[in-house]
Amino acid sequence: FNFLARRRFARGCEVLSQLNHSDFIVGYVEHGKAEGTPYLLMDYVEAANLKELFARQDPVLTENVAQILIDMAVGLEHVHESGFMHLDFKPENVLVTRNGNVRLVDFDLAQPIPEKPTKLSKNPGTPGYMAPEQLQREAIDPRADVFAYGVAAYELLTNQKPFPGETPGEILAAQMADGGPAPVRAHNPGIPDNLEKVVMKCLEREPDRRYPFMSVLVRDLQNALYV
Repeated sequence: FNFLARRRFARGCEVLSQLNHSDFIVGYVEHGKAEGTPYLLMDYVEAANLKELFARQDPVLTENVAQILIDMAVGLEHVHESGFMHLDFKPENVLVTRNGNVRLVDFDLAQPIPEKPTKLSKNPGTPGYMAPEQLQREAIDPRADVFAYGVAAYELLTNQKPFPGETPGEILAAQMADGGPAPVRAHNPGIPDNLEKVVMKCLEREPDRRYPFMSVLVRDLQNALYV
C-alpha cells in the first residue's frame, strides 16, 4: 500500500464522508486507522459491479437497464450537488444489486468542483472513460463526469465502446476523429431516438456542447425513458 495509494484512499474516505446520504451512493459509516492500517467502514451491499454483470450478460441488466441508466445519473448528480466531481466514473465503480438497485463507489480520485474549469496537477483516471480535455491535460470541470457517464451508457446500450483503443493516445485519437462515434441506434436500433440523443450529447468532444449539469441530463433521461 504505497504512499500515493494511501493518500488517495484517505481522500476517498473524506469525500464519501462529506456526501449527503443518497440511495444511489454507498452508505458511509466511518473511517480511520486500526493498528496503523487505514480502514473504511461502509454499508454492506450485496451486489456485483456493472462491469462484471456486463461481462456475463446478466439478465439483471436487460431487465433494469432504464432504471440503471437513470439511477447512475441521479447518483452522479448527487455527487455534484455535494460539491465534488467523481473523475473516475466507470462501470467498475457502479454496484448493482439483484433487484437492480444502483450504488456509486470509489471516490479516491474525486475533487471539489472548481469555480471555473481548472487544470489538475495530476491526471489519474481510466483512459477509456476520460473526456478529451482530461486526456489532453486541459482544464476540467464536472462536464468530464458527464462524458464518462455517456461512455458507460453507450457501452450498456450497445455492447461496444464509443472510442475504442488500447492506450490513452489511441482513445484520444478516436475521440478527435471526424464524425464522432457511431450513433447508438447503429448498434441497437431498438433504442428510443430520444435516448440516443441524450447519450450522444454526453459524448460531445467540446464540453460546451455537453449537458451543463447532471440535473438537466437526468430530466432528459427521464423524459426519454418515460419514467
